Amino acid sequence: MELTSDALVNSLLALGAAALVTTLWLWPRLARQRPLPVLGRLGLLTVTQVSVVAVLALAVNNSFGFYTSWDDLLSPGGSKLALTSNENHKGVAPASDELIQPTTEGGLETVTDLPKGPPEETGKVESVRVNGKETGLSDQMFVYLPPEYFDPKFALVRFPVMVALAGYPGTTLNLLKELPLVHTVTEMQKSGKMPPTIVVMARPTVAAPRDTECVDVPGGPRSETWFTKDVPDALRATYRTGRSAASWSVFGYSTGGSCALRLAMRSPNVYGSAVGLHGDFKVKEDQFTGGSLFGGDNALAQQSDLNWRLQNLPAPALSLLVVSSRKEGDFAQTVQFVEHAQQVAAANPQFRIDSQYLDDGGHNFDSWTRELPSSLEWIGEHLG
Repeated sequence: MELTSDALVNSLLALGAAALVTTLWLWPRLARQRPLPVLGRLGLLTVTQVSVVAVLALAVNNSFGFYTSWDDLLSPGGSKLALTSNENHKGVAPASDELIQPTTEGGLETVTDLPKGPPEETGKVESVRVNGKETGLSDQMFVYLPPEYFDPKFALVRFPVMVALAGYPGTTLNLLKELPLVHTVTEMQKSGKMPPTIVVMARPTVAAPRDTECVDVPGGPRSETWFTKDVPDALRATYRTGRSAASWSVFGYSTGGSCALRLAMRSPNVYGSAVGLHGDFKVKEDQFTGGSLFGGDNALAQQSDLNWRLQNLPAPALSLLVVSSRKEGDFAQTVQFVEHAQQVAAANPQFRIDSQYLDDGGHNFDSWTRELPSSLEWIGEHLG
């Protein structure tokens, strides 16, 4: 059973319930102060408590996404997997150094509302493992391919790409289960509000359970390089993706939204547009990041401060959409960033900033689901 499967949780719940009933039934018979009855009582208590703790641990893990598979849990940092070919995607013989392979990890089989039918009619969602040449990182992702991708009439067409990032802590599966991303994308594409687009779903946590905020940690995980070099290179080598930055967009909510804005601002040659839902504009460093992500280097930290970049560096050729709620605790900082960015954009036509604000709603999936359609429509208007 998969680590994140409901079957595992239900099995442990059943075991815990059975252990509790057995304990109540056998306890009077094990009341004597002899070695065997004492060992029996200890055994029953151990099984019951271990079952309860395991269910709680699984529930927390499934909610926050610290580990997405047994390999992720038992082999911290990930293991290198053998690379396999995927010749159906490229239409040519695959290269020997292909960096993406199919995988059954991640819990895709638990999603009930995936596109059903032939791929050329409904599209397809794949579970894949991406391996990075530059960073040595490896992670599981979901890739949605639109129906047109499988249509022979579009065999020579390269498709735009949207990289979607979940929040922290959270699994990639949240983009399918908690946020109806693929369902909304397909509806937007059917209505013509979004072009046929390859959607790549990932989590920002590349070194679980540490929150690296999508930055290159000195002496640690190179999360930024992973998302701006390894992931795009692997996708281009496997799928028929657009080549220019104009055909690549990055989207995210919460920590994923912070990452989306930061990755695009720092690498506009990779992502030509970005949408951040309820994100931050400065890297937060706390117990989840393991303290300082920059080793105390203030100059390095400034480079990831988006307000500092707007004030001190040339405006990038980039389009941004900042989305939030007027009820968010840090809404004032969001307005401050947007107003500052609008001033920069007024003098630099290659840089554009838009904003959308809910009148109510908090830092939760209800708000992000309501903001999703308009955010995707904006992405559709900006994808080359």
